[in-house]
Amino acid sequence: MKILSWNVRGLGNPRAVRRLRHSLKLHNPQVVFFMETKINKFKMEKVRQSCGYQFGIDVEYLGSRGGLSLAWRIILQNFSHCHIDVIVNEDGGKKWRLTGFYGSPYTNERDEAWNLLRRLRNQGEYPWLVYGDFNEILYSFEKKGGLPRDEKKMEEF
Repeated sequence: MKILSWNVRGLGNPRAVRRLRHSLKLHNPQVVFFMETKINKFKMEKVRQSCGYQFGIDVEYLGSRGGLSLAWRIILQNFSHCHIDVIVNEDGGKKWRLTGFYGSPYTNERDEAWNLLRRLRNQGEYPWLVYGDFNEILYSFEKKGGLPRDEKKMEEF
């Protein structure tokens, strides 16, 4: 199974949509997760469908950040403004969970995001893959430039 996770920023731009269609045609993923779409869910649905994905869910952006979309050939479990959780049915009867996740860029909202992941962890018996943009790092050497990350926050992650 091919999965594409893309922090797309600016899908309202026709050039970005053309690039997106080209990449999807080239790689032909079965599941596509978009973060920071920054367009309303109706426009995102139109873009998603124009890319050949009739099934999906589009979550509205808040203010100047966010916006999520997941296109699939799978079963939707649940979703919020920072995640979309599904069960994937593969040929041969194998099932597994897939969660597209976008962590808040604001450190004061991260505890809530980690608690959500803990709750999701306990919701099912299938193997589980979480992917996306957590907006956090595990080790300080992963960050280049800017202010150093708080060691406690990295440990919580």
